[in-house]
Amino acid sequence: MSSTTTTELIDGFGRRIEYLRMSVTDRCDFRCVYCMSEDVKFLPRDQVLSLEELATIGQAFSELGVKKIRLTGGEPLVRHDIISLAEKLAALPGLDELTMTTNGSQLERYAEPLQRAGIKRLNISLDSLNPLRFAALTRREKLDQVLRGIRVAADAGFERIKLNTVVIKGRNDDEVIDLVDFARELNIDISFIEEMPLGVVSTHNRQESLCTSDDVLKRIQTRHGLVASAEKTAGPSRYYRMQDSDIRVGFISPHSHNFCDSCNRIRLTVEGQLLLCLGRDNSVDLRAVVRRYPGDAERLKQTIIDAMQCKPKEHTFYQEDQPQVVRFMNMTGG
Repeated sequence: MSSTTTTELIDGFGRRIEYLRMSVTDRCDFRCVYCMSEDVKFLPRDQVLSLEELATIGQAFSELGVKKIRLTGGEPLVRHDIISLAEKLAALPGLDELTMTTNGSQLERYAEPLQRAGIKRLNISLDSLNPLRFAALTRREKLDQVLRGIRVAADAGFERIKLNTVVIKGRNDDEVIDLVDFARELNIDISFIEEMPLGVVSTHNRQESLCTSDDVLKRIQTRHGLVASAEKTAGPSRYYRMQDSDIRVGFISPHSHNFCDSCNRIRLTVEGQLLLCLGRDNSVDLRAVVRRYPGDAERLKQTIIDAMQCKPKEHTFYQEDQPQVVRFMNMTGG
């Protein structure tokens, strides 16, 4: 194996990789229709990275120039002892930001401990404010629990909180303005996401139900004036501002406004597969490295460096001559 000769990650197209989305579990207390099947089978424990292995991999990435790690799942807050992992990752030198994506169901209990552990920002999934519709989309009747958690989190001292809404035509697109008004009430950001075609679903036709970011933007502008902002985060959101509010309204548009040319992200599944693209299946097995060569940090880092040359130029959602990505989002990491 060649020795590590760089302290940053550059892929074959010159893109600097500075953002790792790290899944800590494939398990979740919801069964969202666009994320997993109702009868999902979860991974056995021996196939899941331990907290120590996750911390080791996180350290390797921070030493290779990754500035931001986002903890995802499944639902990361159902992973036992998640606070201790957050504390270890937040303390890594060179890491600018540790964040988390959550469905909000556990935030009444965990918001304040997460903030104390070093989580700087939260993304909270919220697709509906209607209890019956929320139950239909998540297959769980927990809207009140989630809303309480969001309000607790809003008071917990995080640097920023953002709601994430997957918009599905005919299912929740008529709630867009209500969700913006809810975000304005709590003074938290909100991003609207075009559904990504991961896994096979039976509840709707994804191409027919696609609600583009332009459609959502036009709907919001019937109530609120939006002005495009040059603000950037490490993620793919394009942001807009309103004159009468401090919040940002974001749009994540993998279909209508492809952002692959500036992609700075990679994903680690809880099985230890390093996914080089959300819309492709090519990956590198880091679990095999950390288990076969425990303590060999240089080998792990060189494996990560070499993997960057496998990162594709772009995803291929909905191209008929490309294979369907069959893994669900809970297996990918949100």
